[in-house]
Amino acid sequence: MRTTEESLKRQSLLVAGVCVAVDGLGVVLRGMDGWVCWVVLLATVGANCALAAPARLSGWVAGLHAVVRVGIILLPSTSSANEAGMLIASYRVGAWLRGFPAVASLVVMCAASAAEQLLLHGRAILIIVVMGKLAILPWLVGRYTTARRAYLAHLEQQSELERRDAQAAVTKAITAERSAIARDLHDVIIHHVSAIGLHAGAARLRLTSGNTRLEESLRSVETASRAAMVDLRHLLDLLHGDNSDGASQPGLGNLDELFDGVRAAGVPAQLSVSGAPQDVPESLDITMYRIVQEMLTNALRHGDLSGVQVELDYEPSSISLSASNPVGAPRDLGGTPRRGLVGIHNRASMFQGRTVSGLEPGGQIWRTTVTFPLEAK
Repeated sequence: MRTTEESLKRQSLLVAGVCVAVDGLGVVLRGMDGWVCWVVLLATVGANCALAAPARLSGWVAGLHAVVRVGIILLPSTSSANEAGMLIASYRVGAWLRGFPAVASLVVMCAASAAEQLLLHGRAILIIVVMGKLAILPWLVGRYTTARRAYLAHLEQQSELERRDAQAAVTKAITAERSAIARDLHDVIIHHVSAIGLHAGAARLRLTSGNTRLEESLRSVETASRAAMVDLRHLLDLLHGDNSDGASQPGLGNLDELFDGVRAAGVPAQLSVSGAPQDVPESLDITMYRIVQEMLTNALRHGDLSGVQVELDYEPSSISLSASNPVGAPRDLGGTPRRGLVGIHNRASMFQGRTVSGLEPGGQIWRTTVTFPLEAK
């Protein structure tokens, strides 16, 4: 890709070339009789070639054109030859120089134009006209162009700052909303989960000795409530934007804890793994853990509590989770909407996963299968 610097250099060469052609052609068309004409042509061409010099040398280029302008008049010639070069030199001074160099160069150009007219005609009105045309007007146009360019850059910068401020305001509003949601969750859900754990612990302490099965069930409720508290607090920290403690969410490596909790509730649960285990992205790892968690919850809520079987199958280009359990009699779930399968489908769809669920032939076993594609290694 061509850079801006290269583009400016090409344009300056083009401008210099056009000035050489225009002024040089003007000299040639007036006739090339004698050595004076050749001197005028060479001086004009040389001064115009200097227009391709870097912008920082614009003052020196303007001085060169002023010298050529006066020098040509001092020769046995009655006409000037570098009008186009004078215009461009004055413009460059106004556009690129600032402060004393810009003013000094303008004065030199005006002086050269005035001296030319004094030597040729000696009329004051012509001096003013030529100074305005060859020096002052191009100089002012150069100043205006630079000021306009700076103004447009300022507008772009201001627009960018406004865009960033608007984005920051949106981010701040989202953060405030998340904090409000986190506070509501903390006040409502954690309160109830804590109460569940406390009541389960109190009930276990009041049990008579010998009721081992009920004691284990209550202990499982306590353990599950504490685990729920940990997960909830971690999710609340994420909503608050605070993950400084470095805590990580559970993944496939924590599946044993889920199954221990189900077994503690008196439901046989088995996990079988097939294929060669492979690493998966952290976000997918967490999602798969949550899907297994939902599968087990569905089995406890809607199965006959005789057992649940979960299969984790690793394939070269995919990974699958499958849960199966015997269906149970409809139970009163207190009006709670059945969102388990919807949640599984939504989680899977974020990773282009495919979800299949339903009764197997015979109508006794419910199976839910989720398959995720994996990138080929």
